[in-house]
Amino acid sequence: MPHSEAAIIHSVNSTPTQAGTTTPVDRLLLEVADVVNTTLDLDTTLRRVAEVIRKIIDFEIFAIMLLNDKTQELYIKFSIGHLPEVAERARIRVGEGVTGLAVERREAVLVNDVRTEAYYIDALPNVRSELAVPLIVKNKVIGLIDIESIQPNHFTEEHKHLLTLIASRVAVGVENARLYTRASRQAKTLLLLNEIARELTSILNLDEVFKRVGESLKKVLDYQMFSIMLLDSTGEKLQHRFSLRFQENVQLKHDIPVGRGLVGYAVEKNEAVLVPDVTKDARYIALNPETRSELVVPLVYKERVIGVLDIEHVKRNFFTEEHKRTIITLAAQIAIAIENARLYEQIARQEKRLERDLALARELQFRLLPQTPPKLNGLETSAKSISARQIGGDFYDYLNYSLGRTGFVVGDVSGKGAPAAIYAALVSGILRSHSPMEPGAAEMLAAVNLSLGERRIEAQFVSIICAVWDDARRTLLVANSGLPRPVFCRNGKVHVIEATGLPLGLFEEADYDEFTFQAKPGDLFVFFSDGILDATNSKGDLFGRHRVEEIVAGCAKKSADCVVNTIFKAVAAHASGVEAFDDQTVLAIRVKDAPSNDTPSKDATAKDGVSKKK
Repeated sequence: MPHSEAAIIHSVNSTPTQAGTTTPVDRLLLEVADVVNTTLDLDTTLRRVAEVIRKIIDFEIFAIMLLNDKTQELYIKFSIGHLPEVAERARIRVGEGVTGLAVERREAVLVNDVRTEAYYIDALPNVRSELAVPLIVKNKVIGLIDIESIQPNHFTEEHKHLLTLIASRVAVGVENARLYTRASRQAKTLLLLNEIARELTSILNLDEVFKRVGESLKKVLDYQMFSIMLLDSTGEKLQHRFSLRFQENVQLKHDIPVGRGLVGYAVEKNEAVLVPDVTKDARYIALNPETRSELVVPLVYKERVIGVLDIEHVKRNFFTEEHKRTIITLAAQIAIAIENARLYEQIARQEKRLERDLALARELQFRLLPQTPPKLNGLETSAKSISARQIGGDFYDYLNYSLGRTGFVVGDVSGKGAPAAIYAALVSGILRSHSPMEPGAAEMLAAVNLSLGERRIEAQFVSIICAVWDDARRTLLVANSGLPRPVFCRNGKVHVIEATGLPLGLFEEADYDEFTFQAKPGDLFVFFSDGILDATNSKGDLFGRHRVEEIVAGCAKKSADCVVNTIFKAVAAHASGVEAFDDQTVLAIRVKDAPSNDTPSKDATAKDGVSKKK
């Protein structure tokens, strides 16, 4: 049975001392206490413990061994006299050799001549005597102190008692240092994991994510082979997406079915797999002959396994449970980073495809607009349309009638973008389908409204100004179904044409006013969509009707092109720096000088040559 601490102290302090003086054992214990209480660095603690023990016990070989609870094996944490490669590989099971026996018995074991003991493990040449004392904290063995000498009978019972006394103090210091080291390492690991997570989730390129994951894992553990494998679209096979072999990027082509091998097992069971020795695991697929230990952690995103991290090493028992916990924590962030990058790349591909589609749609929409104005004896025309987006719902058109008559149309479809553009194409087709019947302006609006009513689309409608010019009579018919009231300039004076009406496509039946103008040379008519009036500057001020009227007045004696271009330049200057939110369209008509055989219109009976009818 182990001696009590009081008995040990009494046996060592056999020489009487004066009252109030310290004994050698007291001084020794004070020095040991100073060692274990002044530092929490485990390596420093163990080194200083060896120095203290050497002051009172001479030895050639010294080791402090710690116990692996899981494997029940002792390994050397600090040593003097052992070859480094031997100390690194040495593993002694509990119950084997002098050290294993001391741990199993939970008491010091003194061997005067190891050659006489059959259980001695001949690890070092010339060793003759050995003393092993277990380190016990809270009734739990955590390791031992082992000293050896090349002389037989070198260690005494007094040495045994002293080392037992020292071990009781050292055990507490070692455990505290181990706890501190573990807590410090965990804190550093958590900080590192947080830093890695922030870095990974900020990367939106999938290949770059893979590369950074490989680099980041090196900061956490020293692996030698690493792969990221992701499930294919069927969810039945794992595909290599990124692989490193001894820091060299390699391309691996073989797929692994779910359920096969360590990686397939991890995905199928959705659990991490830690294998200390792959040669002893039947699930292992021998792809890398160098591999001895392997750690596989599934990548899980929203409770769904999307792949695995596969980490390998050439040493057996290299990966620990702590490594496993760390990689599981990091894997959650890696899965998010991979899914974010995949989603971003998917969106980027969709956007590129959409951009190509929109570019084609813009080209088609542009081709649907008249490429040249009509050639008329009595009129000069100009038109321009700009979409707020790549494609839009504004349009203009020229309709060919017979006998010198021509239709002019400006339209604005509700909404923006592709739906508005498609609806505008539909309306344009309806207008052209009705033009062979050569309806008047109001008749055309009513006919289009009826056609849209037959194929009504929820929440879609169109506002149109329609004008019909008769070259022989030199008259212009104007009707409006919801666009801003157009302007008319004669002799430098601007008038608003009070043409209003309901948008087309909202009601089955609607009537529209029609204005008839007996044209005179120099007359100027300007039609525009509400995107012109509603253009807003950085202060929130609208471009407004008054600016349009000022421009028309200023261009009273200029060309139709000048009117259109001046309006667009003024709108662009007004709204500089502010993104346009509505399509913009302007169409201008200027009446040329009258021919010598001009015939007055029968409708030109109203004041200033303007009449109105229902």
